[in-house]
Amino acid sequence: MNSRLPKVLHSLCGRPMLAYVIEAAREATGSRPLVVYSPATAAVRDVFHDEAEFALQDEPRGTGDAVRAALPALPADAAEVLVVSGDVPRVDAAILRDLLDQRRLDHAAFALTAVAAYDPRQLGRVVRSDGGSVERIVEAADATDDELEIGEINAGLYAFDADWLRGAIRRLRPSPRTGELYLTELVTIARADGRLVAALDVEDDGRLMGINDRAELAQAEWDLRTELNAGHMRAGVTMRDPSTVYVDATVKLGSDVTLEPNVILRGRTEVGEGTTIGAGSQIVDSTIGAGCSVWASVVESSDVADGASVGPFAHLRAGSSIGPAAEIGNFAEVKTSHIGRGVKQHHVSYLGDADVGAGTNVGAGTITANYDGTTKHRTTIGEGAFLGVDTMLRAPVTLGDGARTGAGAVVTHDVPAGKLAVGVPARIREPKASSAPPKAPSGPPKAGAAEPAG
Repeated sequence: MNSRLPKVLHSLCGRPMLAYVIEAAREATGSRPLVVYSPATAAVRDVFHDEAEFALQDEPRGTGDAVRAALPALPADAAEVLVVSGDVPRVDAAILRDLLDQRRLDHAAFALTAVAAYDPRQLGRVVRSDGGSVERIVEAADATDDELEIGEINAGLYAFDADWLRGAIRRLRPSPRTGELYLTELVTIARADGRLVAALDVEDDGRLMGINDRAELAQAEWDLRTELNAGHMRAGVTMRDPSTVYVDATVKLGSDVTLEPNVILRGRTEVGEGTTIGAGSQIVDSTIGAGCSVWASVVESSDVADGASVGPFAHLRAGSSIGPAAEIGNFAEVKTSHIGRGVKQHHVSYLGDADVGAGTNVGAGTITANYDGTTKHRTTIGEGAFLGVDTMLRAPVTLGDGARTGAGAVVTHDVPAGKLAVGVPARIREPKASSAPPKAPSGPPKAGAAEPAG
């Protein structure tokens, strides 16, 4: 992979590739998998410490040596050992269960997976007897011309009789070319013992493709993403152009969700039913409620309640909570703030470390000056407030229910409920009777209701 990151930790649709293998193995066996790692790949322990057991291979010397390192860490009463490659992330539990069943059916020393490959290339060939049992695995470099004509290759998944494996693993000898111990040599050992080696025939549909470089990783991601998108669409999600929609495997989508082109949904994101995620949106680790609209915007680690709208070109930074029926408009930014029900925040505005009460109207260019160079401070705005264009609120500051600010006001002190702040620095005035702010809504806006101006 030409990377400092261990290969099996490279991401595939939002999860490390090893996560898929661990999940499949756990589902197939009902037990906690054992991961063999080396000093160079010790980071896998930190990532999967809650999901697997671990065995250290001090110096990687091939697949046989990896299994040798694993055996002492297995339960003494284990009757079978399933061996799966960590870089084959699209393997599924059904194949692994079938492999175990095949070994039991044939009472074999072990069973391996055999794939009739469209393009065997330099992969090891499966040589069978006339009766169909496996006689040996021949590496392409060592194969004769006749053996290279064999299209069946070993996919590297095995189910072993544990008692036989514990004795046979000690009989592996290093390769004279590489010095490594190869698990495939167990075929020869099993046949010498008079034991059968069974094969499970698997279709060459790409599920057992090993990943060895970033080009193969990209191909695997494309294949898996196609499967994921198809599954969502069958479950009631509309995708205008599935080829441009990127949905991580960890994302949850409700029915009647619409995903327009060039949408990216990552991490632990959840989207409620009937919501539209518009073209060009990126949503990461966030919850979007039902009946929402997010258009050409970025949402990070935030919550958006039912009926709210975001965008276009808005940015919800981590820790933001947008209330029901709120509107976050063009070039609006929110950070670590709670925006109440029915709040309208439009037109090039920034609310950071703020609590905004229901029904408040945030005028164009409004900014909470939340950072004094050392500490972040909060701004509290009551319900039904009205902030004039270009209002600057120097935190910490509180505006009471129904408070108002004039255009260009720089508010450095608290504004009592129902009062008006104007000027630089702002001074408190009694608002004119005709300029009373609108009352906070008690519920979602009714269809066709007029909006207050920006």
